[in-house]
Amino acid sequence: MRVNAYAAPAAGLPLAPTTVERRAVGPNDVLIAIRYVGICHSDIHTVRGEWGPQPFPVVPGHEIVGTVVEVGSDVTRHRPGDRVGVGCLVNSCGRCAPCLGGDEQYCARGPVFTYAFTDHDGTITQGGYSTHIVVDAHFVLSVPDSLDPAAAAPLLCAGITTYAPLRRWGAGPGKRVAVVGLGGLGHMAVKIAHALGAEVTVLSQSLKKQEDGRRLGADHYHATADPATFTELAGRFDLIVNTVSAEVDVNAYLGLLTVGGVLASVGAAPGPLVVDGFLLSSAGRVLAGSMIGGIALTQEMLDFCAEHGIGADIEVISADQVNEAYERVLASDVRYRFVIDTATIG
Repeated sequence: MRVNAYAAPAAGLPLAPTTVERRAVGPNDVLIAIRYVGICHSDIHTVRGEWGPQPFPVVPGHEIVGTVVEVGSDVTRHRPGDRVGVGCLVNSCGRCAPCLGGDEQYCARGPVFTYAFTDHDGTITQGGYSTHIVVDAHFVLSVPDSLDPAAAAPLLCAGITTYAPLRRWGAGPGKRVAVVGLGGLGHMAVKIAHALGAEVTVLSQSLKKQEDGRRLGADHYHATADPATFTELAGRFDLIVNTVSAEVDVNAYLGLLTVGGVLASVGAAPGPLVVDGFLLSSAGRVLAGSMIGGIALTQEMLDFCAEHGIGADIEVISADQVNEAYERVLASDVRYRFVIDTATIG
């Protein structure tokens, strides 16, 4: 079936209306009518060619919430009418150790991401800036009815991206957690860490979002532009989640960790990191990476957010505002996630 969509025709060109082909619903597939899709910074990096050559035209979007329209003959978990979501993953081999362990995002054969990737049938995936999508049922999440569907869309990327390291490294009561950056990822990290019961500190370049940080659940807020911050907070944190995609002084943040503390980076910063090995070894500190989460963990995250009333802070836009929204994201002019109302994709 052909469906309406918005696509980037080439690197650096504005997104424009188009149509894309969706495969027929197979025995293990789910056809979803998309209702909302979040705008992730990854979308912008991809369509601007900042992450290398892409298979244009590209339909971005991996923060998808919609309704099941049709299911394949072998699908039992989802039924027409169910509210569902699709995140960054739409396929994996299902047989390697990471897949069998619930870490499909680290599939040894290579995970298939929701757009601009070659699927196992040789087709190029196209994402959620569209009216419908067909996805293997294993990669379709149940979105609890208590969640606002628009505010739930960013949970499928920003939510799981921050929930995964917080869960892995034990954020909870008695733990001091710092979140570097208060943007699309950072605001979700603050909400989730607070709901987990941790003492939460925001480390942002300035204090201009301090009121927001407190509202979102932060107990403390410090400006990293002030050198005194790194002296005052030395050795304080059990876990630091770095959400910014720009280069940061990793060693300065390592110095803020307690003995055995963890610095987990979820932002995709360009270039290599220069790390002071003494800072790691002298206090048993850990420098870790994290990329989204597996399907089971993503479902756990959605259920957790529903239980605690957590959704993204969003601004809903029409599809014809997407190029303006991209510019506003780059100017940090959104608090904190744009979501496209796909009913406006004509």
